[in-house]
Amino acid sequence: MYSLIPFAVILFSSSAFSHTFIWGVFVNGVDQGTFRGIRLPAYNGAPNAGGYANSPVKNLTSIDMRCNVMGDIQAPDTIKVAPGDNLTFDWHHNSRTLTDDVIASSHHGPAMIYISPDPPTENSFVKIWEEGLYSFGNWATTEDIAKNGGHMNVRVPAGLKAGYYLIRAEMVGLHEANVAYDLNPVRGAQFYPDCVQIEVGGDGTVELPSGVSFPGAYSYEDPGIVYDVYCSTATPKPTTTCTTTYQIPGPTVWSGAWSTTTSISLSSIAGPTTATPWSTWIQKSIVTSAEYSTATDITVLGSSLYQAKWSSTYQTPDPTGS
Repeated sequence: MYSLIPFAVILFSSSAFSHTFIWGVFVNGVDQGTFRGIRLPAYNGAPNAGGYANSPVKNLTSIDMRCNVMGDIQAPDTIKVAPGDNLTFDWHHNSRTLTDDVIASSHHGPAMIYISPDPPTENSFVKIWEEGLYSFGNWATTEDIAKNGGHMNVRVPAGLKAGYYLIRAEMVGLHEANVAYDLNPVRGAQFYPDCVQIEVGGDGTVELPSGVSFPGAYSYEDPGIVYDVYCSTATPKPTTTCTTTYQIPGPTVWSGAWSTTTSISLSSIAGPTTATPWSTWIQKSIVTSAEYSTATDITVLGSSLYQAKWSSTYQTPDPTGS
């Protein structure tokens, strides 16, 4: 078997089949560089096989719920921040441009942000921001983040103790969530989690409280996981028993998080606006390495079984990717 681990970076296609993930992070309005500090979701198949980048995670018991597929693989760098800094996560679909659609217009749903020490432990993810259905037909994913260039804003908690942390941000598509995934794997809520590595500086003393685990934070019995989104987007409503209110899944936002987070002016983008063409992909835990000249002319170099290996101690990222 061809050895593919470790990876320096998981590579992507700029194919129109791709789904949403974080392409960049602004700190106090200054772009830190495309893909810098971000644990990029794995590519899910070659274009001619009908695959696409960042396939949604739907199995609530999967380790992929933590930081997406291959989320245990570190980015080669970490973003330095301070308590109170404003972080803007720049979500995109096909390219890091203002014309990109960010997420499919049908993918209405909530968006959440958690923070955890790096590496995560049991019950270490603490929710610091959320937004769901804020008026009839208006959802966080499609009417707020997508309509605002893919920008999701949060502030580093005040007084947070210095150290290494993971920010776990996610968007959720509810367009097929009227049925639970465990009952019908063809449907179910679609989760797009993505993790960003940060190092908090300063002399803060605030420690995170106990939080939730991923997987484990959500269940198929949660009202925010199984929900007919068309009850709050369609007129007339699809059934007479529609629920037009929505309960965001997971815990409540931590009292130590900032009560409000507003958008700020952003610098120009530092780095590429398109993704590197794919050279690896993963399907059913099999990682394949390939070379290609066109989307249909592919030379497979080898494959290996992938098993997530989350360390219990902090590992300093290797900037060379070796």
